[in-house]
Amino acid sequence: MPALRIEPATAQHRDDIAAVMNDCGDARHCWCAFWSRPRSDFDADWGEGNRRWFMARLDAAPQPIGVLAYVDDEPAGWCAIAPRSDHERLARSRNLAPVDDAPVWSITCFVIAKRFRRQGLMRALIDGAVALARKHGAPAVEAYPVDPQRKMGSGELYTGLLSAFTAAGFHEVARRAPTRPMVRMQL
Repeated sequence: MPALRIEPATAQHRDDIAAVMNDCGDARHCWCAFWSRPRSDFDADWGEGNRRWFMARLDAAPQPIGVLAYVDDEPAGWCAIAPRSDHERLARSRNLAPVDDAPVWSITCFVIAKRFRRQGLMRALIDGAVALARKHGAPAVEAYPVDPQRKMGSGELYTGLLSAFTAAGFHEVARRAPTRPMVRMQL
């Protein structure tokens, strides 16, 4: 059985994060910048510019900005988690606007290397992200998964699956669009 471990993603893991991101078509261009950068900057920097922005954010962050999954010591998956206030586009989203004033942390995206997909890494990454948020004093963790009504490609599932979050103990707190619930876990 393969050995799985989840590590807080810090600057020392930059090469491992890059290995996971570069194994996914959209991730190697987005670099988890979508929720945190103004749309014009995100679009203009698609690819290398977003990578530079991400690496600078990783270096400057006062705490890890995500967690990294390793399978048999090989980088296999990424999950972004940070205070919701770090993601300016969430505040402007009609469907994902805050439900209250709680200073929640947000899980915003997953990237799983192709050969490690469909092996339960999303759930392990959720558990690791929750543990990281708890360690840094978050009162709750929120996420914005999809509740698919049709078969979806991996590029559409980057915010996670509702079923993985409910299995991890999250509860739906709002649904302003048919396939996009907001879920939360109190810590």
